[in-house]
Amino acid sequence: MAYNLLKGKRGIITGALNENSIAWKVAEKAHEEGATFVLTNAPVAMRMGEINALAEKTNSQVIPADATSIEDLTNLFTQSQEVLGGKIDFVLHSIGMSVNMRKNIPYTESNYDYFLKGIDISALSFHKMLSVARQLDAINEWGSVVALTYMAAQRTYPFYTDMADIKSMLESIARSFGYHYGVEKKVRINTVSQSPTKTTAGTGIKGFGDFFDYADAISPLGNADAASCADFCVALFSDLTRMVTMQNLFHDGGYSTTGVSAEVLNKMGITS
Repeated sequence: MAYNLLKGKRGIITGALNENSIAWKVAEKAHEEGATFVLTNAPVAMRMGEINALAEKTNSQVIPADATSIEDLTNLFTQSQEVLGGKIDFVLHSIGMSVNMRKNIPYTESNYDYFLKGIDISALSFHKMLSVARQLDAINEWGSVVALTYMAAQRTYPFYTDMADIKSMLESIARSFGYHYGVEKKVRINTVSQSPTKTTAGTGIKGFGDFFDYADAISPLGNADAASCADFCVALFSDLTRMVTMQNLFHDGGYSTTGVSAEVLNKMGITS
């Protein structure tokens, strides 16, 4: 059901690869709630994905941009304002990539060139995006910026390798930049720590299926799917959350605050 939470609002949504992407679901939900926005992704990701179909479905324009490039980001924010007819009200940062993880390199043997590349793509891109937006004064007062993260930034998950450190940096940038942008322009910046989700990126992690089932068994509400994450992001874009900023918000069915569940104990043959 649509409530027009974003009626009249303009945005930029990054990272929509295909219909399994959280960013794809966010775009669909934002469109349903009355927003207009541009879609963007790196040119190489656009060739692999189906973003043009999403653009047609949501009456959106696609502006290619490498999020590690200041020049591309400047063009993205400049063109977006021209296309949308004004300043931006919300931005979704849904960008993450680890070469070490893709190549199955153990954390303790990390290739540092790959590590730095992962930092640039997955964390520094967030700082660059915010810096460019601020310099161009591209985001309206009380605008909202949301980045997707994962709780490996707080707890150790061996399979998440260097992305755990990278997500920690991403969350720190949200807090640090959130202070400055909040004081200057009342712009809100938050991160959403999502459940294991069956996206193209998620399912590519070794052992993802088993961990997905484990997290689902721990969480009192079960794993949050991509569609419900989109609902949460749209709520954060809306004026209903205008006093929420600099927060890392867990959207995981209660997984992050559950020590152990009866279901997991039962599966281990332990009964109380």
